[in-house]
Amino acid sequence: MNDIDYSAILVAAIPIVIAITLHEAAHGYAAWALGDDTAKRLGRLSLNPLRHVDRVGTILLPGILLLTHAGFLFGWAKPVPVSAWKFRDPRRGMMVVAAAGPAMNFALAWIGALALHIVPLIAATPYGQKIGQTVLFYFIIANLGLGVFNLIPLPPLDGGRIAVGLLPEGPARALAKTERAGIVIVMLALFLLPLGLREFGIDFDPVREYLGIAILYVLRGVLWLGGATDLLPYVFGDGSDI
Repeated sequence: MNDIDYSAILVAAIPIVIAITLHEAAHGYAAWALGDDTAKRLGRLSLNPLRHVDRVGTILLPGILLLTHAGFLFGWAKPVPVSAWKFRDPRRGMMVVAAAGPAMNFALAWIGALALHIVPLIAATPYGQKIGQTVLFYFIIANLGLGVFNLIPLPPLDGGRIAVGLLPEGPARALAKTERAGIVIVMLALFLLPLGLREFGIDFDPVREYLGIAILYVLRGVLWLGGATDLLPYVFGDGSDI
């Protein structure tokens, strides 16, 4: 059995904590902007990670998935409370609040791509540059993984709530009713279905394949928008992995 690399876990965990914390904070600030002060009154409208962190969902599980190269990132924080009835249009308001989380993650990934340009200016040695770029790589991947995963169009994920806001009322109501079972469906599709099919020699893992491909394309786009495509060799070796 390989020894646990605690330094690697730390390097992976810090970006994940930041990604999930700001994801949840974005939900709260979006709700506040639309007239719901519930998160603010309960002290959850905060950039303090300790107010949002769930030790298992924010640190342990995503860190393990990232370090084992699972091909996707899954995690959670303490949900920010939202009172949809305070919005002028509750269905559309919840859609905006849901979209704020992934939007924050994609914006943070872009900022991480921009920051790749700064590392060579402040790191005195090639080794220091490599460390800085590795940390930023984890930061970018953590945010892209979280953003893409949450856009799966099934409640209670953000993508599901966005879909509820976009669909006509009938289909929206039907989709909203799946919220209690939604996370169970996602977990079954991610873990149990592929494992069960492998027992019969069938390699079928559509959700993980979707996540891997989506993250790859979004990563390329983010690095392009950040003008960081010339820095790919620092992060991906010869760049052949992307």
